[in-house]
Amino acid sequence: MHIELINTGHELLLGRVLNTHQQWICRQLADLGYEVNRQTCVPDDGASIQEAVREALGRSDLVLTTGGLGPTSDDLTRELIAQLLGRPLLLDTSILAGIEQYFKRRHGVMAESARVQAMVPEGARVLHNANGTAPGLAIELNPNPFLGGKRSWLILLPGPPRELRPMFLESVVPLVLAEFPQTAKFSSRTLKTTGLGESLVEEKIAAPLRPLVVRGLELGYCARIGEVEVRLSARGPNAEKIISEAEAIVRERLRSLIFGENDATLEQTVVAMLVEQRNTVALAESCTGGFIAHRLTNVPGASAVLKCGLVTYSNDSKIELLGVSELSIAQYGAVSEVVAREMAEGALRRCKTDYAIAVTGIAGPGGGSKEKPVGTVFIALADADGTVVKQKLNPFDRETFKSVTSQQALDLLRRRMLSQDSSEGL
Repeated sequence: MHIELINTGHELLLGRVLNTHQQWICRQLADLGYEVNRQTCVPDDGASIQEAVREALGRSDLVLTTGGLGPTSDDLTRELIAQLLGRPLLLDTSILAGIEQYFKRRHGVMAESARVQAMVPEGARVLHNANGTAPGLAIELNPNPFLGGKRSWLILLPGPPRELRPMFLESVVPLVLAEFPQTAKFSSRTLKTTGLGESLVEEKIAAPLRPLVVRGLELGYCARIGEVEVRLSARGPNAEKIISEAEAIVRERLRSLIFGENDATLEQTVVAMLVEQRNTVALAESCTGGFIAHRLTNVPGASAVLKCGLVTYSNDSKIELLGVSELSIAQYGAVSEVVAREMAEGALRRCKTDYAIAVTGIAGPGGGSKEKPVGTVFIALADADGTVVKQKLNPFDRETFKSVTSQQALDLLRRRMLSQDSSEGL
């Protein structure tokens, strides 16, 4: 089966908007056992869109497009596709009524141009949009004139992610499963790790997994900021058995480096562990500027475990809010093991929590020295049993520095809660 994805929009090619559709749609299909063979991005002009769709239909069983279904002058996809296929656009009164109701519920005025969203190419299946006004469209080409008379499907999706994603999950996935059923059983699992680089993770697991690869295991790695994903997949009647055996090997070899699976995030894992253990945490952040708190508060239920977070960016705030010794800062510097320790212990004492994390470092690009280069950071974790401090070197741009440091801090807490050696893999 050949699948192509076409993303439309000048803003994507100008770099003004990040093309998240490519990653998200490909991921959804891959998790179902379908592989996107080609992805194209084209501007909002007639020639480019029609050419891209015509070429894709000339080699594909399924073509998906995103964008260009709205009411403005640059939303051309609907009309251009109708022209390409030689199908008239017909007014769908039920869609028009839905658009009118959408504006009435929001006490807004519907522009006359919004009516174009109710125009549907003859024979197209309408995909309901519960989060906007532009419906999606699914068109069966049977025969497909661009593919020697074979059958293909063309699916048009709106551009805004908050509209596209629910529509894809609720309407497109069932259609794909029904029209293109899997001929072989597919199984997939992703294990998420932190603490080791991609090559070291591969070094630990590649050899023991080799016999399973011979039997059909597909093994993949994806490095992200502060973590590495190990993707295990297989097809055929023994797919589940192969994946189970592979997962057992990976878990045995990587052990506590694994913090979750599939879409789990480290912050979700940490919050879940805190909730389960009925423990609380306080944060004292300097160089991360509240980013650790941001990650934790993105998790539903974090309010039960995150008691307080202090962004003590200046030396004065470290002294006044956390009780850090002025002498310690003068003698060792704000970026030091001593100050990180006092920050964590001050947060633990002041907030009366079970754990406290503190970070202090040099995010750069300036401020470094020979003894403490840019990227130097000290991460401290305090609890009733004492305080541990880790020194790291994260010589990245400021945004990446904050992400990596927050990952290291959360993983230090995770390992402490696992009652394991905090130094493992860090």
